[in-house]
Amino acid sequence: MGHPPLEFSDCYLDSPDFRERLKCYEQELERTNKFIKDVIKDGNALISAMRNYSSAVQKFSQTLQSFQFDFIGDTLTDDEINIAESFKEFAELLNEVENERMMMVHNASDLLIKPLENFRKEQIGFTKERKKKFEKDGERFYSLLDRHLHLSSKKKESQLQEADLQVDKERHNFFESSLDYVYQIQEVQESKKFNIVEPVLAFLHSLFISNSLTVELTQDFLPYKQQLQLSLQNTRNHFSSTREEMEELKKRMKEAPQTCKLPGQPTIEGYLYTQEKWALGISWVKYYCQYEKETKTFTMTPMDQKPGAKQQGPLDLTLKYCVRRKTESIDKRFCFDIETNERPGTITLQALSEANRRLWMEAMDGKEPIYHSPITKQEEMELNEVGFKFVRKCINIIETKGIKTEGLYRTVGSNIQVQKLLNAFFDPKCPGDIDFHNSDWDIKTITSSLKFYLRNLSEPVMTYRLHKELVSAAKSDNLDYRLGAIHSLVYKLPEKNREMLELLIRHLVNVCEHSKENLMTPSNMGVIFGPTLMRAQEDTVAAMMNIKFQNIVVEILIEHFVKIYSGPPEESTAPPVPPPRITARRHKPITISKRLLRERTVFYTSSLDESEGDSDSFSKVRPPGEKPTIIRPPVRPPDPPCRATTSQKPEPKPDVMAGNTGEIPSSVVASRTRFFETASRKTGSSQGRLPGDES
Repeated sequence: MGHPPLEFSDCYLDSPDFRERLKCYEQELERTNKFIKDVIKDGNALISAMRNYSSAVQKFSQTLQSFQFDFIGDTLTDDEINIAESFKEFAELLNEVENERMMMVHNASDLLIKPLENFRKEQIGFTKERKKKFEKDGERFYSLLDRHLHLSSKKKESQLQEADLQVDKERHNFFESSLDYVYQIQEVQESKKFNIVEPVLAFLHSLFISNSLTVELTQDFLPYKQQLQLSLQNTRNHFSSTREEMEELKKRMKEAPQTCKLPGQPTIEGYLYTQEKWALGISWVKYYCQYEKETKTFTMTPMDQKPGAKQQGPLDLTLKYCVRRKTESIDKRFCFDIETNERPGTITLQALSEANRRLWMEAMDGKEPIYHSPITKQEEMELNEVGFKFVRKCINIIETKGIKTEGLYRTVGSNIQVQKLLNAFFDPKCPGDIDFHNSDWDIKTITSSLKFYLRNLSEPVMTYRLHKELVSAAKSDNLDYRLGAIHSLVYKLPEKNREMLELLIRHLVNVCEHSKENLMTPSNMGVIFGPTLMRAQEDTVAAMMNIKFQNIVVEILIEHFVKIYSGPPEESTAPPVPPPRITARRHKPITISKRLLRERTVFYTSSLDESEGDSDSFSKVRPPGEKPTIIRPPVRPPDPPCRATTSQKPEPKPDVMAGNTGEIPSSVVASRTRFFETASRKTGSSQGRLPGDES
């Protein structure tokens, strides 16, 4: 099971459970940092110690195999499974070629060491700086708060107001530091999946290309590399869309932290001080308190327990009533009294501020309720006739004039033009009275307007009611169940929602059929329209982590459009029951270590002229016991694979794919590979042809 997400709302509460979960993330960060250091150390040993090459490879492979990815949430996508299994695959592949590896490419340090070092210094180092600031601000805030709460109410009003302002300022600073730290540590936890694997993948690729003896091995490795790189790119795309949503949630939390209450949590919770009377006087004890309004259950967890004393657990009380404590009746501020069924007499509690006391009293039906407005949302739109007309017009103009536009739906239009188009079309006086062929509306403005309309519907196209079932189907290990469950759930949508979904998916299928020109594959369209057509009802980090599964739902709808919309399943009353976990996965992680081994050929050293004159002279099978002569290929780092075409189109030839790869790089190492892979193919075609091969 992975780590539970760190909710931004917990930053405001700063509960013990939040601190414990944060500690788990910190331990994982330290473990990752140590792992990266080990990889860097072992990589340097591999580059510098040619004589100990075999032992260095073995150690490096063991280091890779020993690392296991932890993840956020309860399920991995197929791409993340491929990434999680990748280090094991790398290690087994290294063991296979250990005895035949003779040399190391000169640029291995640029491929492996520098990216990992940059990630460790820039990302993990920056996270540790955030941690120091978080701890420093927290220590300063709680220290100031303790002193503040001991101020006498008999002091001058100006002094009290100044003290209140200072506490509020420190609370704000600590809350911002906590938000920044939680955001950063989760970002590193997610981004390490590709930022760590990608340099290792690039390093391994350059290692295999380093001599022509491994050309056959390289040809076996390339399909795996391409699939894994696509998994990395898909994971990167999911990460980008998730990060955008989390940034929006973080922004909303900064503006109004009190209004973001997670489902299933108590009505209110936080720290309170309780007045306790002893034989020698009165003391104030700190508790972490939770109150559930429906059951009137008030839970108190002691925080200031002395070392060596008997540890007290949480105390559950049933609330009878709550009343504000008069200022002149006690020498403390922000106090209120409660009475419970279990304890005789009155319990006096001290809140952290006046605003905090009002919130507690409102939750407990005290005498001073407070009303606060929720986070302001954008104006919501409706799925009505005007909306259908708008979507059809958008689709018509896009498919007529812009379906081959590169980066269709990914390129964003001007916000001013988008609002102008929407305001004109949805004008209550004359809705729909607008000419889309007007030169004022370019394709990116129309695509952005369509996405804006769908995202701001009062309820998403695929509804809140079916959201959890759709995400659960996408998480299934069984591919047949995935398709069957989504097929069944589509026909549980309301009629107008299903009609709108069919209209949109049919359009997206048409877009993907032109992926060679517009570069938009089903996976890309899933990343764009997953958060648009599906949306969780609650704004939480846990919901954001499920965006990647929303993307998978849309991708399945595009790839299986004909089957899904040819009619409802035979039994549409309920989705098929998923098979038990003990059965084998239908989706198996990509692998290279378990491939069928081929007969190896030998490549002899020769000049370019000789190879052009008689290519058959280099196609001899190596005699037993004879060692091959090493031919060094051009030295360039590897590149991510080219974009995959849609399932409706046959896969293009390698030369065409390599050309596409060079046109638009998809990551940091994307701009460095095409020449390298082309060189390896030329070497394999000119030198690796067996006698008698005519092709």
